[in-house]
Amino acid sequence: MNFIKKLTFSLIVFASPILVLAQKVKYKDLIFLLNAKQYEKAEPFLKRYLKDNTDNPNAFLYMAIIFQDKATRMDPLLHTEILTANLDSAVIFYDKAYKTITEKELKRNDEYYEAYLRRDPRTGKFVIKLSDVQLFIDDQVKACKEKRVKVNHLKNFFVESEKAYNHAHGMYKSLQATYPSDKMMFLRSDEETITKLKKLEVTYDSAVTAFDQYKKVSKQLGKTGHDQVWSAHEIKDFLHDGTSQADFIKDDLTVWDYKRWAGEAMAVIEKEIIPLRSSLVTYDIELNKLHERLKKDSVSVKNDLTKLVNILLEERLKKYDADPLPLAVSAMKIAELEYQSDQILDKPLKDSANVKIRLSAIARQLKGLKAIDSISNRLAKRNFEEENINHKFYISKVFGKVSVLQESISSMQEYAAREMLKKQKQWEANSQALKWLIANTDSIPLYNESNRDLRFKPLAIEEERLTFGLAYQDSLATGYFYKITPSRIAGFKVNFPVDQSVFKKRNFSLFKSLWVASASADTYFLLIYSTVKNKEMFKATLAKLNLTDGLVWSNNLDMDLLPAELLYNNDKAELSIKQVAPDGAAKIIVLDKNGKRLGN
Repeated sequence: MNFIKKLTFSLIVFASPILVLAQKVKYKDLIFLLNAKQYEKAEPFLKRYLKDNTDNPNAFLYMAIIFQDKATRMDPLLHTEILTANLDSAVIFYDKAYKTITEKELKRNDEYYEAYLRRDPRTGKFVIKLSDVQLFIDDQVKACKEKRVKVNHLKNFFVESEKAYNHAHGMYKSLQATYPSDKMMFLRSDEETITKLKKLEVTYDSAVTAFDQYKKVSKQLGKTGHDQVWSAHEIKDFLHDGTSQADFIKDDLTVWDYKRWAGEAMAVIEKEIIPLRSSLVTYDIELNKLHERLKKDSVSVKNDLTKLVNILLEERLKKYDADPLPLAVSAMKIAELEYQSDQILDKPLKDSANVKIRLSAIARQLKGLKAIDSISNRLAKRNFEEENINHKFYISKVFGKVSVLQESISSMQEYAAREMLKKQKQWEANSQALKWLIANTDSIPLYNESNRDLRFKPLAIEEERLTFGLAYQDSLATGYFYKITPSRIAGFKVNFPVDQSVFKKRNFSLFKSLWVASASADTYFLLIYSTVKNKEMFKATLAKLNLTDGLVWSNNLDMDLLPAELLYNNDKAELSIKQVAPDGAAKIIVLDKNGKRLGN
């Protein structure tokens, strides 16, 4: 083919490939494109040529080279099947070329094989040897087959890695959908949870291993158009991290480190949750032992409870559950043990003569019962279906099943209600006893209640010390004084006369009192007075008594001002009555030991 002819063919090809394809292709024209390695432009003409000519070894060789070249330019991940098909086609045509290229072919069409010209070391001349062509074909066939294997391995490892990672991603999302938080996952974890976490860890490992293999093969293949870098991000937020998909085609391959997360989650379950559950069961066993001891030996276990309290256990459990059922159940059992211990400790006080001591014991027991009642009532309102999920291990080990737990709580509620009713009756009875001082058949009130028509009407009540006032018999008034005893059984008492004309029952609301005792508290001065003037004076009765002789004397007094305070001088045995005028001016009345006024 001369230069003009070659140029003409080239121009025709570039200008109108459809026109050329419609004409019969001459190989001598086509070889120009093939030698110039214009394979994409030459391919349709060569295929057209081979349809009509099946005996051209050089055409077979170039067809093989074209298929191999196409495979080189294809994406091994996105077009794997087409790429390998091209490599297979290349091998087929290389095989045809190998079988049909002979010495005769090389001599007859030597211009087609110029690419294989080599200097003969013996003669120094450039020659085309059949062995060189065959070696080239062998090398290309080998390269095609090796590349085909590597491309398949590349794609398989890539798919395997992506598939394994997506599987791990799905497993993680399944865990997210199952548990409202990672804390709840730890709390509700069981063997199935651990199995899932281990599987997640292994699956992620498989993805990493396959990716490493993929990168190894990719390096062997050379330029593949892809250079992914595995960039694993730590999962810090269980609910929001780990959800986004990974694009394995991108060079910046961002993935979530499911293995690290799963490993850390398993560590929490195995090192914290499982030992914590065992501790809760052990704690319950110890509480049951104390209950048996209390019941069998009738001894208080309060000191043992103090030693048993495990603050660390509470802190550990509250990391995962703000209001954990096991702690509430333990609190209920502890409250019962404390109440029953108090009953044992307070047994000697039950028959105490001291009413306040009896009330104190009952109050302590009522407080314990209220704690039992409060805890058991709160427990009864819980969602036991959910609690059975959260604390399945504890419930199964301690109660067997959730219905038994519910029955136990219900029994405790009933127990607390019965005991409170009984204790409240005891409290009421003793509270009433505290309000009265019993003197034979008389009951002296130790409280002020103006609406009640009582014989004894107190004007002064000094807690746990004394009371005095007016007693009325057929509307006639008599002063009374009693020492208050812890048993509320009257001990020392004194009756003393008062001014009958002044201290009438109907005017009781107008009467007030003052009192003072000696330093040794064996002598008392009692002043009862009216707050309304009678004949321009405030009327009063002043009585002196001591614990040895009883009533010493009782005098009626007239005062121009209301009394404000009684003062006793132990050295002089003198009593002063301090009076205060409306303008704040003070006046003192002084009496000797016999009740006689001193001075004016």
